[in-house]
Amino acid sequence: MSSDLLDQLVAELPRLGAYAWSVTGDRHRAEDLAQETLARALERRETYRHEAPLGAWLRGILHNLAIDQGRRQRETPREDVAALADAAWRDDSWTVDAAVVIERAEAADELRDALLALPFIYRSAVVLHDMEGLTVPVIASIQSISLAAAKQRLRRGRMMLVTALAELKSRALDQLPLRCWDARSQVSDYIDNELSATKRQRLEAHLARCPTCPPIYASLVGVTAALGALADEAALGPIQVQRVREALQRRREDRADA
Repeated sequence: MSSDLLDQLVAELPRLGAYAWSVTGDRHRAEDLAQETLARALERRETYRHEAPLGAWLRGILHNLAIDQGRRQRETPREDVAALADAAWRDDSWTVDAAVVIERAEAADELRDALLALPFIYRSAVVLHDMEGLTVPVIASIQSISLAAAKQRLRRGRMMLVTALAELKSRALDQLPLRCWDARSQVSDYIDNELSATKRQRLEAHLARCPTCPPIYASLVGVTAALGALADEAALGPIQVQRVREALQRRREDRADA
């Protein structure tokens, strides 16, 4: 193993650790996952074809390790959260208190708790996109799924995250340009500037008149922004990086002596 490769891998540790912490909620588990990811990367370095950035390749390894670890520990699936979010967002009378949602999202502990309520595949998609800044095609590659499936996971994950942070309430509806579900299902693409001009205008007209959807839209924008801010706090610090580097160096020396 070259020192250059080790240096490149260790340089990825802070952000890799941030991803691990955000999807596990546990600092020690995150550090272990990040270290094991780099160890696996060293073992499989011949399989890295440089078709994707090194960081994305490492996140793919960590993603699979986290899933395997969850299976071994028999973590309880949280698909009920997905079902509840789907039911709420399809109900035209459902909305949220945007101020409450955004305030909770800006509190790192509450945002992390809400993230951990999401099923892992959705949590990972949201963290990779809104916190790590990776594109949907890269997320599809990391999770070994289609582009359409990755987009769906991101959209549903964002919905679930807002739902987990929200207080629900009902309001009366006026006549609107779109059904609320149609509008809400387009908001994620609207945030990412992926709607056509016509769809964008119709959604904006809906948001201008609807009494329930604007707080949901504001919550999505606020939560997405808060996830970006969480990335800096979640990164592994210099002490953790040095500890993992030393452990990898010891592993290299042990193999050389064997």
